Amino acid sequence: MTQHTDVVVVGGGQAGLAAGYHLRRQGLDFTVLDAGPAPGGSWQHMWDSLHLFSPAEHSSLPGRLMPAQAGETYPDAGHVVDYLTDYEKRYDLPVQHGTRVNAVRRDADRLLVEAETGIWAAKAVISATGSWSRPFLPAVPSRSVFTGRQLHTVDYRCPADFAGQRVIVVGGGNSGAQIAADLALDGRVEVTWVTQRPPRFLPDDIDGRALFDVATARRRALDAGRSDTGGVASLGDIVAVPPVRAARDAGLLVAKPMFSRLTADGARWTDGSHTGADAVIWCTGFRPALAHLAPLNLRGPRGRIPTDGTRALGEPGLHLLGYGDWTGPASATLIGVGRPARDAARDIAQLLSG
Repeated sequence: MTQHTDVVVVGGGQAGLAAGYHLRRQGLDFTVLDAGPAPGGSWQHMWDSLHLFSPAEHSSLPGRLMPAQAGETYPDAGHVVDYLTDYEKRYDLPVQHGTRVNAVRRDADRLLVEAETGIWAAKAVISATGSWSRPFLPAVPSRSVFTGRQLHTVDYRCPADFAGQRVIVVGGGNSGAQIAADLALDGRVEVTWVTQRPPRFLPDDIDGRALFDVATARRRALDAGRSDTGGVASLGDIVAVPPVRAARDAGLLVAKPMFSRLTADGARWTDGSHTGADAVIWCTGFRPALAHLAPLNLRGPRGRIPTDGTRALGEPGLHLLGYGDWTGPASATLIGVGRPARDAARDIAQLLSG
């Protein structure tokens, strides 16, 4: 049977929960369909040593401050999972876990959301599936020739899995720096850190609070027709969280330029030098998980769906939330998703009111 509701939210991670909070405040009937078996979104699958960039009080969803974690300035991923689990229960959000959405289609004056467990007919849809399920691997020559292990950020857990091995970590962003530091500080792993360009570290006193302020100011400037003037984020890309700082200061976090190709037992550079490896960890980012929206035929350049704020330009009943700055300043962060979620809920309420 087809179930009817005002709004279906696809994805029950931090963006989906923030959307649910604001939809509830607008008095709308909605349901949240989440593919995961339990609350916590992608935070359930992070590596063991991961910590937030910001203190708990600056990493909260709307309406509920994240409590501090005992003994930690920057909470770990497990603390975030506990917070999201409590958030879902506290606001009694109607999340159906273990419900994967396969497609969203237009059907006359409604959107049909086709999930593995049934079909929902909705007047509006908020897509909040994030990108964790779509890891990106670059097209590197001879990647298939390498006989060792190849993993992505999503597969990494802890240094113990690589004890006594030679590991190449590829990626100059935060995940690459943090995983390279995690392995190097352990002492049991021979680490080679490889980046496309020289890594840029933010000043040690900069954390996620400043980055959020910069992202917000940048979006306001662009919306007002002013050019992006840079700011703190132009000083670097990598937040010097304590483990990264410790590895960097100890001389353990020195990046090599990108290799030209993989070999059966390692990587080779353009100058002919070769480094042996037992494993390669690709910390090379993600792509937005938008396959369920393919029937709407909305994709634009670079695979993105053109939006005005969070609203899809080609489908007024569809909003995209939490995929990055193109769906709201810092909307892929805990602290940043609240404002675009509020705007999306308001826009949907106005749409449904006629």
